Amino acid sequence: MPLHHAPRHDERPLSVNPFLGPANPIGDMTEAPPKHRMPDAPMAPTTAYQLVHDELMLDGNARLNLATFVTTWMEPEAGHLMAECRDKNMIDKDEYPRTAELERRCVSMLADLWHAPDPSAAVGCSTTGSSEACMLAGMAFKHRWARRNADRYPSKDARPNLVMGVNVQVCWEKFCAFWEVEARQVPMEGDRFHLDPRAAAERCDENTIGVVGIMGSTFDGSYEPIADLCAALDELQERTGLDVPVHVDGASGAMIAPFLDEELVWDFRLPRVTSINTSGHKYGLVYPGVGWALWRDADMLPEELVFRVNYLGGEMPTFALNFSRPGAQVVAQYYTFLRLGRDGYRAVQQAARDVAGGLAGRIGELDDFRLLTRGDELPVFAFTTAPGVTAFDVFDVSRRMREYGWLVPAYAFPANRQDLSVLRVVCRNGFSEDLADLFAEDLARLLPELRRQPHPLTHDRNAATGFHH
Repeated sequence: MPLHHAPRHDERPLSVNPFLGPANPIGDMTEAPPKHRMPDAPMAPTTAYQLVHDELMLDGNARLNLATFVTTWMEPEAGHLMAECRDKNMIDKDEYPRTAELERRCVSMLADLWHAPDPSAAVGCSTTGSSEACMLAGMAFKHRWARRNADRYPSKDARPNLVMGVNVQVCWEKFCAFWEVEARQVPMEGDRFHLDPRAAAERCDENTIGVVGIMGSTFDGSYEPIADLCAALDELQERTGLDVPVHVDGASGAMIAPFLDEELVWDFRLPRVTSINTSGHKYGLVYPGVGWALWRDADMLPEELVFRVNYLGGEMPTFALNFSRPGAQVVAQYYTFLRLGRDGYRAVQQAARDVAGGLAGRIGELDDFRLLTRGDELPVFAFTTAPGVTAFDVFDVSRRMREYGWLVPAYAFPANRQDLSVLRVVCRNGFSEDLADLFAEDLARLLPELRRQPHPLTHDRNAATGFHH
């Protein structure tokens, strides 16, 4: 989220259309509210609504945003349920016991989906999204490590570290900064755009609190080899005695792989995986913001981090950074689990993967581009300009596609592939084959103009596009 600086206060006030003043049109027009301080007097609700509504028209169309992983469409029934629950504070489990029960059921469903050894023994909670869930998993890592090393931590010689690929979501870098943990990142190399298991194991030592594996990477949509990562850490333990746990950041993939890649072993079937998170508001198919954090069993979640409340004579453990937040998204998640079931989720996710694969194939047939991934893991693919293309670059493509309403992120990869810049397309529920056809047609329509450019024209790449997780 960008930081916002205080604006100048000498700007003109908001312009009010005379027709918006239901009682006194002229009065409303002459008493236009300021932009950056609270107005002195109230105004009619219809006027306030129209002022905000009109300004928001300049936002991009969420359905055409191929940068975001976040759900942009739900059924009207889900919207009705969310509206009915928007005034419920999720933390007040004593006041809203049924909402708390729906959260508990969602945790149980996910524990079963992710093959927890005993789903009834798995512990977890809802969060505002995967970023908070990752923070919680990291905190559990650090507390468990600190407990094992109580004889030497804290001390200047025992600085905890966390091993991960350079492709992790920025929330993991935030975790390391906020909780004073050294971030040990495995860079990209060649055509490997995510974590290398052996390189990760080589970075582990007695101060490693854990290793993070990604299902799948936001840079290109690929799954990281979680089973191979666990095997490399098993070998490390055999050689050195170091027992390093793994957290799976399944922000997107944890709601794709269980339905489309059932034979892929990445979850609690691997004994070294102690915790998993996902974003309900991504491929969990719920409006933002809701995430989920689960641990294999209660032993994996340090007791000192658990806050317990009673409701209906029972005990409800909670573990979250945020306190007050709406229960609407949790209710919507339960609705979606109930509405779709496993077969429904499988159909929705397969449709998204089919759209991604079809669109990637069409772009791959164009001589101007080279595919990095094909959308056959996450329904996400990345592509770059082909060798020999010098008239334009990916930033030009992103900038020009905005003219048709498409929001397509262009960005450079991190170390050691800063030389590679790509475009990424995220296919979500609601991005249909018809929309994919329109996207491909608009891209093809632009190419003759782009080929005639003397050179790439986007000077400020940061202003031209953004990389949105």
